[in-house]
Amino acid sequence: MTSTGIRLHAPAPGWALDADVVVVGSGVAGLTAALRCEAAGLRTVVVTKARLDDGSTRWAQGGIAAALGEGDTPEQHLDDTLVAGAGLCDREAVRLLVTEGPDAVRRLIATGAHFDESTEGGLALTREGGHHRRRIAHAGGDATGAEISRALVEAVRARGVRTVENALVLDLLTDAEGRTAGVTLHVMGEGQHDGVGAVHAPAVVLATGGMGQVFSATTNPAVSTGDGVALALRAGAEVSDLEFVQFHPTVLFLGPDAEGQQPLVSEAVRGEGAHLVDADGARFMVGQHELAELAPRDIVAKGITRRMQEQGAEHMYLDARHFGAEMWENRFPTILAACRAHGIDPVTEPIPVAPAAHYASGGVRTDASGRTTVPGLYACGEVACTGVHGANRLASNSLL
Repeated sequence: MTSTGIRLHAPAPGWALDADVVVVGSGVAGLTAALRCEAAGLRTVVVTKARLDDGSTRWAQGGIAAALGEGDTPEQHLDDTLVAGAGLCDREAVRLLVTEGPDAVRRLIATGAHFDESTEGGLALTREGGHHRRRIAHAGGDATGAEISRALVEAVRARGVRTVENALVLDLLTDAEGRTAGVTLHVMGEGQHDGVGAVHAPAVVLATGGMGQVFSATTNPAVSTGDGVALALRAGAEVSDLEFVQFHPTVLFLGPDAEGQQPLVSEAVRGEGAHLVDADGARFMVGQHELAELAPRDIVAKGITRRMQEQGAEHMYLDARHFGAEMWENRFPTILAACRAHGIDPVTEPIPVAPAAHYASGGVRTDASGRTTVPGLYACGEVACTGVHGANRLASNSLL
């Protein structure tokens, strides 16, 4: 790595808090970690760059994958994950994920998250790309992340976990031996503290999410700028697989000059039977993969891009007109509203879609306990590289 020799030094911290653990980030990873630390009797502080619910979690539409359905097993979930990861997953990390997954979903329900139920009364499960079974639990039709975020934010507030909002973490503090001693942060605008401060703690958990905003078109919110990976690199932690940025195949196409966060059209739409077609209405994923439109994301994104290049087109289409108005309104209300806000009615016309940057499969390297190579520094969620995702994440393994 080359160095410019330029170091930007923040002013000395003007205020400080003490804690046993500081969690950086307030998505499903950070808030879950904070609740578990608090339950273990640790003084826990959550710091987050904007508001508690401003991260990627609340934008997750499709759902959360776990072997919860009849006839499904962790072993089958493992196989689908390994295939999607293109031979680069850590098998033992995946085994841990799929085995502990069902209980993790039940814990979310116990925390207060309400998932959609089938007419028989169990969880309603859907299918997404790369899955050979219906194993994705969802909420509010296509508002799973928003419901999980709501439940976790409420739980954090109810249990009185200390939070500092509008706080950009700058650097890791370390002691003379190089062990973690906390973080410095800059509170911007509306915070209860002002300016540069510090949270002193022997353990720091990075849960800062992804880096989609590095790309001109992404599904990620404005806060996903890779801060956690940057902090870890400056602290000397190992990072891994940063080149594996997953592009989501079906993002609402808003024009060639559209920048920033673009509306996602969940894979669950294809899971329920929507087809990818070109301008002539021809399906082009059939014959490219046994799962056609439900192949793993890298394969579908490449299939769309290839057809766009062949035809000199700026986008392809997702056709779900056969769902009818009632199914669109009940099952995919968020996506329906987003499309209509941009002048497209999926009930009567195909949706223009193109791939956009979606998920960082790599990140700060951790072991199975979330430990990085810097003593006292931990990472979880999208900022971490646990070996679970390999070269391409399986749909709905992210919330899990």
